[in-house]
Amino acid sequence: MSSLKSKKPHARQTHGVRQIDLASFQPASSEMARDINRDIILELIRFKQPLARADLSRFSGLRPSTVSAIVEQLIQENWVQEGAVIKPARGRPSTMLSVNGDKVTFALDLRPDRVILAVVDLSGRFLSRETIPTSADLRKTVTQIGKRMRSLRDEHSSKSFEGIGVSLQGRVQPATQRVLLAPNMNWHEFDLRKALEDVSGLQVEIDNDANVCLISELWFGRLQGAKDVALVAVAEGVGAAILAGGHMHSGYNGMAGEFGHVSVDPNGPLCQCGQKGCWEMVASSRAAIRAFNNVSRRKVKDIYELLQLSEEGDEQAVQALTEQARALGRGLRLITATVAPELILVVGDITASWDRFGPVVAQELAASMLAGPPPLLRAAGDAELARLSGSAAMLMQRHASYHRSTHDSVRRD
Repeated sequence: MSSLKSKKPHARQTHGVRQIDLASFQPASSEMARDINRDIILELIRFKQPLARADLSRFSGLRPSTVSAIVEQLIQENWVQEGAVIKPARGRPSTMLSVNGDKVTFALDLRPDRVILAVVDLSGRFLSRETIPTSADLRKTVTQIGKRMRSLRDEHSSKSFEGIGVSLQGRVQPATQRVLLAPNMNWHEFDLRKALEDVSGLQVEIDNDANVCLISELWFGRLQGAKDVALVAVAEGVGAAILAGGHMHSGYNGMAGEFGHVSVDPNGPLCQCGQKGCWEMVASSRAAIRAFNNVSRRKVKDIYELLQLSEEGDEQAVQALTEQARALGRGLRLITATVAPELILVVGDITASWDRFGPVVAQELAASMLAGPPPLLRAAGDAELARLSGSAAMLMQRHASYHRSTHDSVRRD
């Protein structure tokens, strides 16, 4: 891209899709760089809407003719819509632009015992959300999902459905979208993408739950310029997503970030991956539930019951969650010693009581550092909402970029 100046746009990459950092970019004007220019314009509209074409030219530094061409393309593809006409005291009237409120996506959060299905728009608003129990017969589960999707499309008949974004607790091969690893689920030998496309007639994009949560942080602009970030997703298991130098890092075959399956105790409990004492066996929600049920007469079925008991002052519940937090904090050494992030985000069930258990995680993190101060540590919010909004953001991000929207046949080959 010879037209780029001395400083390139900071473009975050997710399987070939850029996420522009609006705080530090230089526009590219050559034909070869039109996809970057398109991403810049769409980012500006999403974050600063409503605004006029002249505003886009001023903010981006692109020529008005370039801006107009990109905007027209985005309008034709229904990513952007025109709104009110503003008549200034001087000069020509301006037509305001915003993202298309009628373009939506399905978001699916696949869990071992349930599927959460939502309809989400381009601005991240939830138009509906419901839970579907899973079945041992995966085809039966997909059939049920398809029925609910058809009902929701009827309920939102005025909306244009772009596709289905899917989050799951496992790893997905980026090129084929086949599930490679899902120790806590039975989806790895099942062509999930094809099955969902068959029942819905929509295009499907699948990724790991930690990855989609990090994509959500990127898509909705909550990283505040951080370029080296690790997001740790804590639920039935523990997984991580990595942003390195402003680029999503999936590694060879999409397997980067499986720190949860690194053994931290060779004599620990057997993990579903086949190894003993994996990090997730001591730091996941399942670990906290197991620890509580081993010592308490009162058994809990899920982490929500355990968190509620903790809020009510049950000492054994507090102790079980404290031990989980300690194990989580100690295990973060795996991340700080390998990818050295400036920021670690935690998303998951434990964040519902982050005021109480977050300091425990932070203390263990600081004590485990090889050298220097620990990275900034913060909770990234509600786990279920993060996975759903991230699933939607992942699909929108992949489809809205120039390469994805106009060269889809390349991706599918």
